[in-house]
Amino acid sequence: MPQTAMPFLVLTRAGYDDIAGRVDLGKAALYLNPGLLTEHEIAQLRERGTAVHVMATPVDPGNVREMQQALLLTRNERGSVWVERGAPRTGSYVDKVQRPQAPVVSTTPLRTRLARTAGAVASGMLRRLRSPEQGRALMAVPYLGFGNARRIWLKGRLLDEYGFREQSVADSGWANLVALYQRLESDEVADARVLATFQGRTVEARTDRGGYFSFDIALDAELAGGMHAVELAFPDNVQPDGQSLRAAATIMVPAPTARLGIISDIDDTVLWTNVTNKLNMALMLARTNHHTRKPFKGVAGFYRALRDGAGGSENNPMFYVSSSPWHLYGPLVEFLKLQDIPLGPLLLRELSVRQVLKINEHGNHKLEQIERILGFYPEMQFVLIGDSGEQDPEIYTEVVRRHPGAVRMIYIRNVNPDPSRIDALDRLIEEVSATGIQLVLSPDSVFAASHAAAEGLIAVDRLGAVRLDKREDDTAAPASSGL
Repeated sequence: MPQTAMPFLVLTRAGYDDIAGRVDLGKAALYLNPGLLTEHEIAQLRERGTAVHVMATPVDPGNVREMQQALLLTRNERGSVWVERGAPRTGSYVDKVQRPQAPVVSTTPLRTRLARTAGAVASGMLRRLRSPEQGRALMAVPYLGFGNARRIWLKGRLLDEYGFREQSVADSGWANLVALYQRLESDEVADARVLATFQGRTVEARTDRGGYFSFDIALDAELAGGMHAVELAFPDNVQPDGQSLRAAATIMVPAPTARLGIISDIDDTVLWTNVTNKLNMALMLARTNHHTRKPFKGVAGFYRALRDGAGGSENNPMFYVSSSPWHLYGPLVEFLKLQDIPLGPLLLRELSVRQVLKINEHGNHKLEQIERILGFYPEMQFVLIGDSGEQDPEIYTEVVRRHPGAVRMIYIRNVNPDPSRIDALDRLIEEVSATGIQLVLSPDSVFAASHAAAEGLIAVDRLGAVRLDKREDDTAAPASSGL
C-alpha cells in the first residue's frame, strides 16, 4: 500500500456513505466487507484511483476477535487506520457508525495500556543504569543477514553474557523450562554503539531499548553470490584483554543459478507448535528443545528439493518468517541443522517475555518482513509456504495483491479443519486464482511436493526422497518430553 494512502476499514453501507461524503476516496485504501458495494461501484472507485480490497471473510463490527483479525492487514506503514466501529451486536451486522475522533483507534483496554506504560518507564530506568561502560561482560548475537549485489541487511542483539549452555537430547523437561526462561529473560543493552565494517567501509548504529541493532548498507562494489562476513565492533565495551568486544555477522547473497526464492513460515508449517493454542504452545516450548522437537513429516525432503530446484543444483535461497521471538533464534537454527532442513535468514519478532504468548498483530510483522525480502530481489519470483492455523493465507493473498508478479506459488498446510475456515480459504483461493497464481491447500509435504514437481518447481526424481523422508518420520520414535 502506498504510504500516502489512508486505509479505511468499512464494515457497513452506512459507514461507507458516511466517509464517502467527508473524504476524498481517490486518495484512500478501502477494506470492505463482502457484498457491501456492487461490482459497478467498485469499478467506479478504482477508476478514481481508490485502492479497493474486498475481504475474503465477513467481519462483524460487534465481534472483537473478528475486528482484531481484520486490523492485521489494514494498517499502513505508520500503523494508522480509520476503523468503523458498531454498537454491540444485535443481528448479523450493525448498520451504525461510530465516528472516531482520531485516525487510530485503540482496542486495548485502559488497564493494559497503563500497565505497559508503567513497565516501559521502569524498563527505561533500569536500562539507563546499565551502561556498557560499567564493565559488564556482554555477548553480541548477530543474526544471519541477506543482500544482493549492491545492498546488504543484517540484524543482531547485544546482551549481558548469560550462562546459555548447549541443550541435549537427554535434558529433562525442567532443564528445558529453565533454558527457555533464561533466553526470554536475557538482559539487553540499550544505546550502545555498534560499528559494522564491510568492503573497507565502516558504518555506525546504536542498539535500541531492546538491545537490537540493524544495518541496511548500500555497497560501492558489486557483491558476488555466496556467504560474506561483516565485522562488528562494540567500542564502548572493553574486554579483559583490553580490546573492544567484536563479532562477525554473515550475509547470504543468492547464487547466480537461483531461479526462485522460498519464503516459509515456521510455526505449524515446518515445526509443530500449536500456535493457535497459546497454552499448548507454551507447554511445548517448555517441555522440549531443538534436539527433541520434530518437523512435520517430509518437510526436510521437500525443502531440500525446493532449494535444489527443477535443475537439481539451482541453490535457491530460503527465508523463514515467523512470529516466534528473536530469543529463540539459536534453538531454531540448531533445529534446522539437526533436521537437515536448508538454512536461510530467519526474520523473527521483537517480543518481551510478557508478550511472547500474546502474538497479536503477527500479520503486520510477517507482511513487513516479506516485503523487505521482495524489495531486495525485485527480479525473483517466490514460493510462499505457510499454514491455515492463523493468518498466513490472508497475508500471502495480500502479498499477491501488492506484488502479483513476485509470487510463483503458494502452499498452505491445512491444520484447521473448521468448516468456516475452509470456506474462507476457498474464497482466498478463488481471489488468488483470478491473478493466474495458485494457492494450494495441502494435507502434507508429499502432496505439496507432487504438485511442485508437476509445476516444474522441483525435479520429478526428488519425489522418492520426499516420500522416504516422510516414511522415516512416520517410524521415528516419539521424543520423551514430559515435565
